[in-house]
Amino acid sequence: MSKIQPSELPVAVLGAGPVGLAAAAHLLERGLTPVIFEAGASPAAAVASWGHVRLFSPWRYNTDAAARRLLASTGWQEPEPDELPTSAELLNQYLRPLSEIPALAAAMHTSSEVIAVSREGLDKTRSAGRETAAFLVRVRTADGVVTDHRVRAVLDASGTWHTPNPLGQAGLPAPGETEAHAAGFITDPLPDVTGSIRAQFAGRHVLVVGAGHSAANTLLSLGELAEREPGTRISWAIRSSSAAGVYGGGDLDGLPARGALGSRLRSLVEDGRIELHTSFTITGFESATTLTVLGTTPDGRKELKVDLLVPATGFRPNLDLLREIRLDLDPAVEAPRQLGPLIDPEFHSCGTVEPHGARLLSHPEKDFYIVGMKSYGRAPTFLMATGYEQVRSIAAALAGDQAAADNVELVLPETGVCSTDAGSSCCDAPAEAAPAASAESSCCAPAEEAPAVASAESSCCAAPEPAFLGIPTGLQHGRSGGLS
Repeated sequence: MSKIQPSELPVAVLGAGPVGLAAAAHLLERGLTPVIFEAGASPAAAVASWGHVRLFSPWRYNTDAAARRLLASTGWQEPEPDELPTSAELLNQYLRPLSEIPALAAAMHTSSEVIAVSREGLDKTRSAGRETAAFLVRVRTADGVVTDHRVRAVLDASGTWHTPNPLGQAGLPAPGETEAHAAGFITDPLPDVTGSIRAQFAGRHVLVVGAGHSAANTLLSLGELAEREPGTRISWAIRSSSAAGVYGGGDLDGLPARGALGSRLRSLVEDGRIELHTSFTITGFESATTLTVLGTTPDGRKELKVDLLVPATGFRPNLDLLREIRLDLDPAVEAPRQLGPLIDPEFHSCGTVEPHGARLLSHPEKDFYIVGMKSYGRAPTFLMATGYEQVRSIAAALAGDQAAADNVELVLPETGVCSTDAGSSCCDAPAEAAPAASAESSCCAPAEEAPAVASAESSCCAAPEPAFLGIPTGLQHGRSGGLS
């Protein structure tokens, strides 16, 4: 029996987060067959891990058009467009119903981790016949079984949630960091401080490291906890010389919840309820009965003794599974080369990013794309809406409708006003040109911490944390296996 020709094979979608599910919906609308591989035990597993977080982007920016059309056929009621959902609500009211639509459910493979992508019969060095060969997607299931799947194209929407940035300097783990993790002194990102693991933080000295929305939300939750639990002490360490970038635009922010996030955080710092350490670079950890955080500042060496450390320094893409794929990545941020300069936090401090789709996201490997938060590499300041436009364009390109693929449009809310360490002050322009999460948008986070995240990208200044699906408000959150 002869093999199925590559052109008749399904399109692989890696990750069943917001952008991965949207990709599958657009493929279906274009008459293409998706096959979805999700590492978690259920669709959008990464989103489920931070369900306590409330997003600052309202529903209108968090759902995809093709997904809504699919859901409409089931009698689904669209949420109020201006309401701010929690991540749990995003999951239960949108992502889960979407994943249960028969055509998507039939395409779904959960507990299926993609460990490699290549071309059938060809390693990276072989060129002859490469563009017509099927892709091989190697998948390992929870019981350890490894299977190769033949597909015609690949959309990697696996996100970045499981590959956080290290806490040390120079992009490297600090000495003692691994041991501090193993000893339980370093928590997962975006812990449910006031909820299910409240007792872990109550009455203890907690250090939050990072200068993005993930850090801000955790700090605000800790502030709420400290009001009710005497003895709870909060410290905050950032590499930049000022927290102004985290405070953002306040009342001038186009997303009011995001503006309020920074305003509340500023008040906690100014009132002395949060002890802020600026220009702090972690150089090591010593684990004993408490955790000693070793660092340097302009004034010399400094030590912080804490009970727990919450990491909020962002995420980076896992490229190991793509070693046999011919990628063209920006050498700095590890995003597609044409996109990299538009989002590099060293140079893109404010303004807007051009809308982008299949052409900008393409690689030398024909019909292979990285989408969602992972497409922003180490600099994802990302709104889900950007990822939705990415996959709409790519589905059109795979279906042969290049005109539709090239017609990329995205309208996002104004970002507010902010400033960077470089002294610029801006981000007050509309984000019509903003391009592509797993979802949040943020404004002007310090470049030093900007590696990071659970979506249409934000128009301004890559943030340090996982920019997911609409950043959380400060009353609750922080990206995907990453929001995919």
